[in-house]
Amino acid sequence: MSAREIVRLMNEEEFAVIKALQEAEKPLAQAAERAAAAFRQGGRVIYVGAGTSGRVAAMDAAEMPPTFGIEPSSFVALIAGGSGSQTTAKEDAEDSEHEAILALNDMSVTPIDVVIGIAASGRTPFVVAAVRHARQKGLWTCGIVNNADTPLYKAADLGILLNTGPEVLTGSTRLKAGTSQKLALNRISTVAMVLSGKVIENLMVDVKANNQKLKERCARIVKDLTNATFDEAWEQLDKNHWSVRKVVALLNEPAPTAAKP
Repeated sequence: MSAREIVRLMNEEEFAVIKALQEAEKPLAQAAERAAAAFRQGGRVIYVGAGTSGRVAAMDAAEMPPTFGIEPSSFVALIAGGSGSQTTAKEDAEDSEHEAILALNDMSVTPIDVVIGIAASGRTPFVVAAVRHARQKGLWTCGIVNNADTPLYKAADLGILLNTGPEVLTGSTRLKAGTSQKLALNRISTVAMVLSGKVIENLMVDVKANNQKLKERCARIVKDLTNATFDEAWEQLDKNHWSVRKVVALLNEPAPTAAKP
C-alpha cells in the first residue's frame, strides 16, 4: 500500500472509535457521576494503567489542575513501572500484581476514592489486581476495556466496553484502543468537573493563569461573563490574583441602592 492508502485506511478505521464511545454513553456518564461524587467529598479519582493505557491516564490526570484549578492529588495516575513509564516503555512491569497492591496501599486509599482501571486487553495483571484490591477495600471501581468478557471488565463495579475492533497493525493498541481510552477519560473527567461546578456555561472559570496565553484567556472569559471590556477584565484580574471566578462575582455584583431617608 502507498502512504496515502495507509492513511485513508487508518482514517476509515477511526470511525469505529466514535461508534464505540456512542455505544458506551450510559456507563461513561455513570463513571463521571461517581468521579464527581468522589471529588466533592474530598476523595481522589485514581486511574490505573500500563503501557499506552497508563500514559493516556497520566495525560488526562496531568491536565486537570491547570484546566480546572484543582489540586494535583484529586486526579492521579498509577502506572505500572512507576512514573518513569510515562516516557519509557517498561513492558514487563504490567505483569506484577503485587506491585499494584503495594502501590495502592502506599497511596492510603479510602472508600471515598474511586479507582478506574484501563486496559485494552482487559486482562493486564497490574490493572486487574489494582481494581480487585481497591474493591475489596470498599472503593468504587470501574474497568475500561476494548475486549468484552475480560477479567478487568468483570472485576470492576462498572465495566465499560469500548468495542473498537481489531487494529490496523494487529495488537498495536496505541492506535484505536488508545484513542478511544483518551476520549473516554476526556468525557469522565470533564463531565465530573462540570457536575462539580467547576464550569460556568462552557467556560473554565477556575483555569490557572500560568502564562501569557492563559492570562488572555482569563480576560476573555471575564469579558464574556460580565459587561467589562478586555482591558477592564485584565486590570481586575491583575488585582485579584488572576481568579476568574472572583472577578466575575465582583463585576456582577448588583449596584448598591441609595439609602431611604
